[in-house]
Amino acid sequence: MKEQLVAICGAKHVLTGTDTDPFATDISGYRTAQPLAVVRPGTTEEVAAVVRLANDLKLPVIPVGGRSGLCGGAVGEAILISLERMTAIRDISADARTAVVEAGVILSDIHDAAEAQNLVFPLTFGAKGSARVGGFLATNAGGSNVLRYGNTRDLVLGIEAVLPTGEIVDLMSGLHKNNSGYDLRHLLIGSEGTLGIITAAVLKLHPKPGAYATAMIGMQRLTDALPLLNEVQRETGGQVEAFEYMPQSYIDDHVALNAAHKPPFDQPYPVNILIEVGALAPRDCTPDDTGEIPIVGHLEEILARYLENEMIDDAVVARNEAQRKDMWSRREAAAEIATARGVRLTNDVAVPLDKIETFLTRADATLQEVDPGATTSVVSHLGDGNVHYTVFPTRADDALKDRIMERVEDIVLDLRGSFSAEHGIGTAKLSSMARRKDPAALMAMRAIKVALDPLNLMNPGKVLPPE
Repeated sequence: MKEQLVAICGAKHVLTGTDTDPFATDISGYRTAQPLAVVRPGTTEEVAAVVRLANDLKLPVIPVGGRSGLCGGAVGEAILISLERMTAIRDISADARTAVVEAGVILSDIHDAAEAQNLVFPLTFGAKGSARVGGFLATNAGGSNVLRYGNTRDLVLGIEAVLPTGEIVDLMSGLHKNNSGYDLRHLLIGSEGTLGIITAAVLKLHPKPGAYATAMIGMQRLTDALPLLNEVQRETGGQVEAFEYMPQSYIDDHVALNAAHKPPFDQPYPVNILIEVGALAPRDCTPDDTGEIPIVGHLEEILARYLENEMIDDAVVARNEAQRKDMWSRREAAAEIATARGVRLTNDVAVPLDKIETFLTRADATLQEVDPGATTSVVSHLGDGNVHYTVFPTRADDALKDRIMERVEDIVLDLRGSFSAEHGIGTAKLSSMARRKDPAALMAMRAIKVALDPLNLMNPGKVLPPE
């Protein structure tokens, strides 16, 4: 096998034995498995050749990106195909507002390339410095700007991919309308490498906001947050980019993480909201004679009204980029906070926007029934209904973790929510898929898998639970 892989990709791009150790696990820690080999192709044709070889040898293959996934989706006893060499940004079109990129490009590099054209690729999350195109397409990543721009699926116009049989499908169109049959692009996005390997994509770019208005808001009740979001949306013409919730316990954990971290307010509040508005119109972005940026002043006016009406208790508006980045660093420390606290159970759920407080109240009460003394770390993309409900059980017991997860899922299901909002399934949520996914939907998904991957070689054992 090694000689055949070397013939395709070259000796220095084929790893075996202990050289594959760095790929035996990922940041999730859900699973450890020694790869049969790690191969690093440099072109789509080489990816296809490796997949065809795997078919001949009846060996499983797993596509690998930045290995920043949280559900164990890129680990296994297989030939791991790392796209890390395929890092070309082939084209940036300022007029069409598109970027043509290969699957190994790191998300932050796309941000930089777009910014050079006064554009943005608005997908953003904590792992932006390591996550690669193939990975965030395979998981249909979410992040902080879904409220305004949508998930990854909403930001992709076309893809190129290698199917499980080794055939290359070229869907690299920059079209906004294409009604020519089944949309294989959307089928492959979010499939976690079980239906094919995405090797390139045409991404949708957006105008870069001319100014940002960013603020931290302290309040007593989460129920008052959505009316505030809706008011700011109405008054800014739908320009709210992020609306993030952090309870006081999260703020305390962030301060405890590093002595340099400071709380957002002089006194604690049960509810802490990070809001950001991205303005495009010159009238909102051009400083006046005093240096005031109109959109910042506008947000301050709205918050002042809410303070006067006692619907919020405090607010701090960023006056410069350094203050804005400081606010965001607090929110983006969620993974670091969770890791520092040790053994944990990550619940990445979505519920209707007006049910988030109900979910949290019920989940907290249920947790103490199942595991008295367990604690949580909560953070939420409040504007899109996604709640990261991380539980720290009183003991490292897999059976206890399963009971907690099942009870949390009970609440989510009762609220017509989803047990997976943006992290994907991998191996970590196979039991959840078996318990909660609509049986007819599972049947259809299995039929698609068999049709495209009859030998079950493409990332087997992920996403679909055993029948």
